[in-house]
Amino acid sequence: MDCVNHELAQKQEHPDIWRLSSTQKNILVKQKGYKSCSSEELQSLPQPPAEGQKKLPVFLETKEMILPIVFLGLAAVLSPSTGQDLSYVPLPLLTVPSSQQVPEAFTALITTNPDQQKLIVDKHNTLRRGVNPTASNMLRMEWNLAAATNAQNWANQCSLSHSPSSQRKTNVDCGENLYMSTAPSSWSDAIQAWYNEEKDFKYGVGATTKDAVIGHYTQVVWYKSYQIGCAVAYCPNSNYKYFYVCQYCPAGNRVDLMKTPYKEGKPCGDCPNACDNGLCTNPCKFQDLYSNCPGLVNDYGCANTFVMQNCPASCQCKTEIK
Repeated sequence: MDCVNHELAQKQEHPDIWRLSSTQKNILVKQKGYKSCSSEELQSLPQPPAEGQKKLPVFLETKEMILPIVFLGLAAVLSPSTGQDLSYVPLPLLTVPSSQQVPEAFTALITTNPDQQKLIVDKHNTLRRGVNPTASNMLRMEWNLAAATNAQNWANQCSLSHSPSSQRKTNVDCGENLYMSTAPSSWSDAIQAWYNEEKDFKYGVGATTKDAVIGHYTQVVWYKSYQIGCAVAYCPNSNYKYFYVCQYCPAGNRVDLMKTPYKEGKPCGDCPNACDNGLCTNPCKFQDLYSNCPGLVNDYGCANTFVMQNCPASCQCKTEIK
């Protein structure tokens, strides 16, 4: 069993553990029934950050999604895809704390500011253009108000966890990346931190080391996640006072495609007539509900009512990226 500092940090029962003396830590663990640290163990533990220094950002994996397979024969056997309610989410009002309660540096990050929206979109598109190997089907990102509203609603909860899937919907299901910091970071720095997981990723292989976290990188460069909405909240009662949330629509990180988050090839190779500096500008506006829709369309055709209803992308998007 690990000694107190590690145990309590994991359980989050004492968020100010760095501020306690060795004696106070040992008293606390005796009260909680944990194993006390010896002096040698305490000396070997990581030291707290210097005053005013940022702690490392905290990441959580984006939700991995996989679509069920449907088999059509004389009778159709359906297993509906989890969370595939595609109803549109009404837009609530964005709410942020009053300027008297938050640092000025926080207000500069608020994403109702069009300049921040443009920065976030441009940063993602720059990174998406620069993937290695290059992508033939990478869509250009754009800002999505519904996703931004959902992101703001969740950021305001100041919770170090992902939002429920029901709160990550526009007209499609969305993925999510989180970032938390003790001091304000620019949106560019937060997004770059997600992308930097690239160092542990190899195209066609996936994670290059055991237990490497790569899901934030793959979501940033997921080829068909072309709509994004982000938000930030100030959380004065948390150790990590700045909580950043980005939602990506449609969601990426399908388990069966994690090794290849885009199609390798010449930039815009799949969209030669709809290209903006290496990024495709022709997204399919529909979403298939089942992973074997291309096969169903080939076998049964879109005149089949079942196929048309459940495979609208495969039926209606012939040249668009889907």
